[in-house]
Amino acid sequence: MAIDRRREAAGSGAGRQPAPAEENGSLPPGDAAASAPLGGRAGSGGSAEIQPLPALHPSGGPHSSCCAAAAAPSLLLLDYDGSVLPFLGGLGGGYQKTLVVLTWIPALFIGFSQFSDSFLLDQPNFWCRGAGKGTELAGSTVTGRWGDMGNWTSPPATPFSTAAWGAASNRSNNSDTPPLPSPPGKGNNDSNCDCHAWDYGIRTGLVQNVVSKWDLVCDNAWKVHIAKFSLLVGLIFGYLITGCIADWVGRRPVLLFSIIFILIFGLTVALSVNVTMFSTLRFFEGFCLAGVILTLYALRIELCPPGKRFMIAMVASFVAMAGQFLMPGLAALCRDWQVLQALIICPFLLMLLYWSIFPESLRWLMATQQFEAAKKLILYITQKNCVSPESDIKGVMPELEKELSRRPKKVCIVKVVGTRNLWKNIVVLCVNSLTGYGIHHCFARSMMGHEVKVPLLENFYADYYTMASIALASCLAMCVVVRFLGRRGGLLLFMILTALASLLQLGLLNLIGKYSQHPDSGMSDSVKDKFSIAFSIVGMFASHAVGSLSVFFCAEITPTVIRCGGLGLVLASAGFGMLTAPIIELHNQKGYFLHHIIFACCTLICIICILLLPESRDQNLPENIANGEHYTRQPLLPHKKGEQPLLLTNAELKDYSGLHDVAAVGDGLPEGATANGMKSM
Repeated sequence: MAIDRRREAAGSGAGRQPAPAEENGSLPPGDAAASAPLGGRAGSGGSAEIQPLPALHPSGGPHSSCCAAAAAPSLLLLDYDGSVLPFLGGLGGGYQKTLVVLTWIPALFIGFSQFSDSFLLDQPNFWCRGAGKGTELAGSTVTGRWGDMGNWTSPPATPFSTAAWGAASNRSNNSDTPPLPSPPGKGNNDSNCDCHAWDYGIRTGLVQNVVSKWDLVCDNAWKVHIAKFSLLVGLIFGYLITGCIADWVGRRPVLLFSIIFILIFGLTVALSVNVTMFSTLRFFEGFCLAGVILTLYALRIELCPPGKRFMIAMVASFVAMAGQFLMPGLAALCRDWQVLQALIICPFLLMLLYWSIFPESLRWLMATQQFEAAKKLILYITQKNCVSPESDIKGVMPELEKELSRRPKKVCIVKVVGTRNLWKNIVVLCVNSLTGYGIHHCFARSMMGHEVKVPLLENFYADYYTMASIALASCLAMCVVVRFLGRRGGLLLFMILTALASLLQLGLLNLIGKYSQHPDSGMSDSVKDKFSIAFSIVGMFASHAVGSLSVFFCAEITPTVIRCGGLGLVLASAGFGMLTAPIIELHNQKGYFLHHIIFACCTLICIICILLLPESRDQNLPENIANGEHYTRQPLLPHKKGEQPLLLTNAELKDYSGLHDVAAVGDGLPEGATANGMKSM
């Protein structure tokens, strides 16, 4: 009924004024041509085909269309996946394969840096010098004044596993040992530290680490958490700042300068003379590491055709996990934390060669209309791949010659504020990554924390490899689930699993604990511990997938001109989620239960928000903000043939109500077109 009324109104309302050209993110006339979906197939076989929508002619006459055509570059040049990439040979070209492999190799070095905190800052067992190691009270309750006992065993912190790009700090916790002292002035522990010389039993294969080097125990234990903050905060600021810079000056300069400075700051960390210098330099090391991670991720995505993007990204994740698994052996080989830090950073020297062998992203050059540099790079790639000029059946090079005089058009991430759909998609993925990595620590603490007493999990290496194995299983499951359910369906499934595991752990375990107090109930603490471990494993498994998939999803739906900025926002949100772990540890685990409840509520909100996201599987990457605006949500199930779609068409996106004057244009849409201008999958 409503559709018929709209058609009648469109047919009889000749005198009605059209909607404004620019309204809350709608596109100016000069970008109207660029906003049309591009031609060409996104993939092979059963992949979706992007259909061009009919051009809209407002009442202003043909002058607006002429201006739009003059202001926008050729649609053929903006259709990178459909025109330019096939001309270069796709991923089958030898040069492109070499570049993809070059983005995989540094993932191993990144994996070393990400998980170095687990070894450099691990809280060792320690006792007062002269008391003897045999009197160490590991695993027993300590009462009275520590100085009167003459020895004390520190409580190792909770293991915390992160994704392949996050900073990790995997350490175990035991409730039978006293909590870490508060910072000076925050508690009454200052008078209890009568012992001023300590002997250490380091569990990570090192003879000396940062804690034993500067006696970061007792009243100084809080400085360990500050050192953890420094790397995470450096990563957060690095993601935000280098992402914006990479969209403005290019991926290649940011990558190369990040490599140079991570070598400088990373090697200087090994020469630190006190913990203040160590923490400060770790901030800058994290800042530069964020630039390397971000630009490599964007370059990896922009090199690939639609059908290969997820596989290429997952291979890089597996390489980073190989670094996580090899890290204990590397620590045992180095024996000293300074040697370990230097050995982690030195492999980045190999990446200095990227200055001469790694080019700028051709996709970014084309999207920002830097056609002069793009032409030189296309000729270089075709020469490397021995591509014949006859393969340019769509006439990419002739069109490129016509546009050489065009001025570059670069965009900053702040432009998304004026959009209607793009900002919503990025915000949803930011909340997902924040929730996924934030609640991951809750599950890790529940499994390795003080409420579960499993002898196997009190060993550092058992803790570490348990976390790594769960992350590996999560990535393997992602490969299968995303293959069958797509990006949105996979993200929704893993978020539902995370929410269920969290709610069951918060509700069911409290119920079991209540019944275990009754002798006739048949419940015991061991039953509660087993359920807690089971829910924690499922929660860590699912939350790791949520965080990783949110980052990849953002890389696919964010336009090329602001892809690094969008990725930086999502990765920084993940960093804020991981930052809650050392904050809770710094406050002696106070507020941990509330922490878990808040993130459990966030999972329920995320489940609803995920339904607002589009599906990007086998679709071309959006190149500019106009293309990104066409990525609107589709139904989970395709509509039947002949059934009227309930979602807005591109013509109706200018009006929130969908009652637009040109709604009758929808009659001319190709059969099976969706809100994205693409065939239903």
